[in-house]
Amino acid sequence: MAFAQPFPLAASAQKIQQPTYGPDLAVRLICPDCRDPNPNIVEEFGSGDLVCGGCGLVLGDRIVDTRSEWRTFANDEGDDPSRVGAASDPLMEGMEQLDTVISFRDGGTGVARELQRAASRSQNSRSERNLLTAFRDIGSWCDQFSLPKTISDIAKQLYKRSDEEKLLRGKPLEAVIAACIFIACRQAHVPRTFREICNLTHVSKKTLGQCYKALEQAFNLSPGATAQQTNVSGPTTGPENLLVRYCNHLDLPANMQSICSDIIIAARQHGIAAGRSPVSIAGGAIYFTCLLLGKPKPIREISAVAGVSEGTIKLVYKYYYIDREKLVKEEWIKDGRADMTRLPAEK
Repeated sequence: MAFAQPFPLAASAQKIQQPTYGPDLAVRLICPDCRDPNPNIVEEFGSGDLVCGGCGLVLGDRIVDTRSEWRTFANDEGDDPSRVGAASDPLMEGMEQLDTVISFRDGGTGVARELQRAASRSQNSRSERNLLTAFRDIGSWCDQFSLPKTISDIAKQLYKRSDEEKLLRGKPLEAVIAACIFIACRQAHVPRTFREICNLTHVSKKTLGQCYKALEQAFNLSPGATAQQTNVSGPTTGPENLLVRYCNHLDLPANMQSICSDIIIAARQHGIAAGRSPVSIAGGAIYFTCLLLGKPKPIREISAVAGVSEGTIKLVYKYYYIDREKLVKEEWIKDGRADMTRLPAEK
């Protein structure tokens, strides 16, 4: 028997083609109740539902709103802006707020470095780069000091104005920023002392004072607070403004803060401890009030919180003790809250 092929069993079997799977683009979403081949499916983004427009059946829930967050009501405003990038900053108006960063990985040829330098020169001028650096430092220092964003914005506005008018040309950048933060704290009624600002920014007190005086004269600000001032509603660092923060650090009750504030006001009206700094007056008044109400605090703790020496606190206490009859109200003694016999004479 002759075969057409010498080895029929060794003949290659036909390859079976495997079916390929892919998305069926002909699938349509229809309502199971209406079964309309051309359904009216409505996407209600307000409630997040997918509803049939014919019968009102809810076909899906929790759908994602793919539209932009902005709406344009006028044709002259251009197209609806896309949600790309951060929010616009009015302080950086007229400057490019988007950066282009070129990678330095070029195989060691050095081309990427030259491109990065060329891009940095073409994007921002030197003044704009300095302004961005100052804004970044102001934001970081305010965060370290636990200051609200309003103070950071005020400080940025002050720095931008001083930079545009060239008020502090030749002064160190850190000193100008420190002075702007100091003024912003006063204007926002969250005062900080020179020493606290100096400890935060590592700027000398002399340089900070020079920058502050220059900005004070240029911006027509009210003069600095002293012990003789009677107007404490302005943006000044008076002893009353420091009491709340100091008493909170010392875990003192709120009623003690009010009594201590009344003592400071009475001492100012009678000219007691005149000429002393607000920090010294606040520390001495807290020490006097604690002894008067029978809740003494170690003078070492008050000195650490207020940032003044123990001798200065004792000196202010001595002035208050001499004229204690003028500072302590009779109603405090009648209520039993205060007792002048608790005040030691040799403190």
